[in-house]
Amino acid sequence: MMNCLRCFNNRIDVSADESVRRALHGDGHTYWFDKSITVTFHSNSRVTASVEHSWADAPVSSQVFEYAFYHEVRSLGYTLDGHTMGESNLNLPPAQRLNWDFTPNMRSFVDQCYLENVSACEDVDLRFFYFKEFGKGFMKTVRCSPDGFLQLALQLAYFRDIGQFHLTYEASMTRLYREGRTETVRSCTTDSCEFVRAMCESPKSKSKDELRKLLRKSVKTHQELYRDCMSGKGIDRHLFCLYVLARYMKVKSDFLEEVISEKWRLSTSQTAIHQMLQNSVDWRQLHCGGGFNTVDSDGYGISYIIAGENALFFHISSKFSSPKTDSNRFRNNIQAALRDMRELFN
Repeated sequence: MMNCLRCFNNRIDVSADESVRRALHGDGHTYWFDKSITVTFHSNSRVTASVEHSWADAPVSSQVFEYAFYHEVRSLGYTLDGHTMGESNLNLPPAQRLNWDFTPNMRSFVDQCYLENVSACEDVDLRFFYFKEFGKGFMKTVRCSPDGFLQLALQLAYFRDIGQFHLTYEASMTRLYREGRTETVRSCTTDSCEFVRAMCESPKSKSKDELRKLLRKSVKTHQELYRDCMSGKGIDRHLFCLYVLARYMKVKSDFLEEVISEKWRLSTSQTAIHQMLQNSVDWRQLHCGGGFNTVDSDGYGISYIIAGENALFFHISSKFSSPKTDSNRFRNNIQAALRDMRELFN
């Protein structure tokens, strides 16, 4: 059973970055994340939500919210002064204050948990940005898979940001199978590394034509990996199952221990949604998707949405406490990587 909790935020000066941060973790004490979905209504008309992951994957909840948003815009509409049309129902039950009976030991424990939670929330560096210079329309005209193109852009941005290649996680859907959830596409490949190194040479030793060939080769490799994962030919869920069985049967496997302990420094996911309003000229009528926290303390968590022919949305997370990462810096590197890859086709 899915439960939903409504929260209200009366601040009207909340930025887009702060809105998505509050949706992810709140402020450490005023949000009660004990439901499948926690929806927050802001006074500046924004609505955000935090979705607990175990019951479903991101496309499910994203399509629910997109459906509601679409019908609000197209079916209900707005008045000339900006209010939604229809009759309002203000007969909501008043909020009730919960009174707690704490022992001294419980109060001390709650205070400790509160400080730890606030500290964890304040360490999340989550940034959001809308890229409108081009989208899937351009990628299709140059005969590239949009997802493969964006994954390659993330590899280029990450290498420029960190100076190294690291294990990269991309979630692929396995919905072809009953009760299928996800598999891992390992997006950092030999072909992607070859392209990134060639792009980062100074001066460049390869021509634009050679770089385009490397780009298309890498994108094709990524497409094949993604299709394999969707078809049950991935490796990571199988490896995890073997690891769980080995632990249950008390069988020691150095190989499985090493594989499971590998760090995903770059964790990525595309939320595939319909974009029912993708032909709108107003970007505020596009679904901007959602984000998640970084998996590794010294890594990045990247969620992106291919929102239309000329629209991309990114959510970038890292830890303020990490000396190696900076979400705002990585945001700039993604924009530069996208522009440089487009320039290869001019």
